[in-house]
Amino acid sequence: MKLQVAIDLLTTADALALSHQVAPHVDIIELGTPLIKNAGLSAISAVKAAHPDKQVFADLKTADAGELEADLAFAAGADLVTVLGSAADATIAGAVKAARAHGKGVVADLINHPDRVHRARELAELGVEFVEVHAGLDEQAQPGYSIEVLLRDGRESGVPFSIAGGVKLSTIAQVQASGASVAVAGAAIYGAPDPAAAARELKEAIRAAEPAAV
Repeated sequence: MKLQVAIDLLTTADALALSHQVAPHVDIIELGTPLIKNAGLSAISAVKAAHPDKQVFADLKTADAGELEADLAFAAGADLVTVLGSAADATIAGAVKAARAHGKGVVADLINHPDRVHRARELAELGVEFVEVHAGLDEQAQPGYSIEVLLRDGRESGVPFSIAGGVKLSTIAQVQASGASVAVAGAAIYGAPDPAAAARELKEAIRAAEPAAV
């Protein structure tokens, strides 16, 4: 399972500062939607130039004009871009077309979708790299929220998936056991007193839970 850091900061300088701290311990560097809206596509280029060995994930959450928006992000240096899972099939297909032209990938974000399991299967058929089973910050703040809802939907979908929403040291083993391809940690890393140490601990926990090589 890969570890993805979600950088939900607002400036390129802050994103670069954080990425330099955590890059040795993560596989994917995600540039959050607020960052890209505030700093523009240049933030993607800057982070990719600083970390050419990492996958850079542009969290566009595209809802329309899939091919155009994905093409812009890929041209700026993104390796993965998000489209909303609730977007029209034509929007998803357009983003996938752009990804194939660039040799990159599309991730479909299932945030707020009423039937994540069924839609995840449809999205896989449309050619996305994987689906992100995601609870946003507002959903996580609701009383009674549990990451187990995401883990259940990911398991039941039967397609490659990531988990975003409550991934932290106390839940990382559950995420790995669910069969997720990627664990997305945001506040657990960028909100920690020592982000590098937090990322390292998560990565070590993932490695510790991996089956022993035969």
